[in-house]
Amino acid sequence: MVGLLCLGALMSSDAVLAVELLPNTVAKWVVYWQAYSRHFLDPQGRVIDIHRGGISTSEGQSYALFFSLVANEPSRFAEILSWTNDNLAAGQLGVKLPGWLWGKKSPGKWTLLSAHSASDADLWLAYTLIQAGRLWHRPAYRALGLRLAQTIANKEVVNISFARRVNARTMKLSSTPMLLPGSYGFSLGYRRYVFNPSYMPLPLLLGLAQADSTGPWQVMASQLPNFMRMISPKGFAPDWIGLDADGRTFVPPQGDEGSYNAIRVYLWAGMSKGEKPFAQELMQSLFGMAAYLHQQNYPPVAANSLTGQPQGQGPAGFSAAVLPFLVATHDIRAVARQTERLQHSFDRQSGLLGKPAYYYDQNLALFAFGYLSHAFRFSRHGELETWWSPDHLSTENSGRDTPSLELQYVRAVRDDIADGHALSPGLVGSPQVIGPNVVIARATAMQQKKNLGDVAKSPHVVLWDELNAP
Repeated sequence: MVGLLCLGALMSSDAVLAVELLPNTVAKWVVYWQAYSRHFLDPQGRVIDIHRGGISTSEGQSYALFFSLVANEPSRFAEILSWTNDNLAAGQLGVKLPGWLWGKKSPGKWTLLSAHSASDADLWLAYTLIQAGRLWHRPAYRALGLRLAQTIANKEVVNISFARRVNARTMKLSSTPMLLPGSYGFSLGYRRYVFNPSYMPLPLLLGLAQADSTGPWQVMASQLPNFMRMISPKGFAPDWIGLDADGRTFVPPQGDEGSYNAIRVYLWAGMSKGEKPFAQELMQSLFGMAAYLHQQNYPPVAANSLTGQPQGQGPAGFSAAVLPFLVATHDIRAVARQTERLQHSFDRQSGLLGKPAYYYDQNLALFAFGYLSHAFRFSRHGELETWWSPDHLSTENSGRDTPSLELQYVRAVRDDIADGHALSPGLVGSPQVIGPNVVIARATAMQQKKNLGDVAKSPHVVLWDELNAP
């Protein structure tokens, strides 16, 4: 259980960083999401990229939908979904894939500028709807998510013939489903396609496979590490890659660099770490970036996927994106360097990353810190576990016969709050709950001669006072 809240425990005492500005706890992450919502989200549920002419994209809508679920905001979730359905899918989301771009066509006229789909957004929308249906007990959301997943499979998936993993020791040459970046524009003639590696997060593929066993998702997930090794010979992921139907790679018209798209490959890989199938192999395929960040202060703004040649300095959002990746590799010094940069990059006044605060940087940081703060995690099979859901501790306690004292304590806090016991005044970060479950947890701590203050500062329970403050 390694997160940024525990960063000080991972380093020597003279290297501990001040991280008071970082959204490195659940409560701070919620505050960060609220700051993002004030800055980029309008009352209708439209995410506005203010630095690109006020456009909205299916990507932005899908990310906001996910974050509103993590924040347990069903009303905002409904607003975002409604705007997306009405304006990007002509009221037919599920049957129809959403268009990817909405904006100003002429003076006073705002409309859908491109009806072409973007499969990364489609995948996040389908996954989030399915998880919302499960977590909020809303069957209509789940049904809509499944319908959208089936439409994605029908319109945005093609088969490529190359070796796929059958089990831990066996590879087999066969036809493997792959996700195109959209339903239009990514076929370069007969049996030649362009793919975007950042459009296929492993947890989402596993989650969709869990919800829809008849779809292509499990096979796609099993092939992902092999695909990533094949297209990243130097351990740096490209933004785009060309593949023919026989599994041979070629440099696509977009080039062979990895930059603003590929940075998400490292983010998703870091969020996949654990006991999830194929996660370790996926991490190993990205050895080039791991080695680079072990030595350098900043992620590169771009890297050539064929030569491994890095270029320039990436923005602060890139540093946020690689944090889960670096935590997963246990590279503590690299974690410290990126954390220090982010600490200096957060703006106290706006509560956002960078000045000015760019849309894309915020989304990378919301994913990274949401994951590291345990605001959300993914189960072994890709199901979403949020800080407020009953099952959110299961991955943290995976494989243990007896829950750790920290996990026992946070369960006690959660159960007492659920039973209506109020928080009493106390120090922020050391919640004091008046209830029988916590009384037992305190007694257990005393028997084990543990410092309850340390136990109470577990990443799961810190700042409950803030979350419950009026």
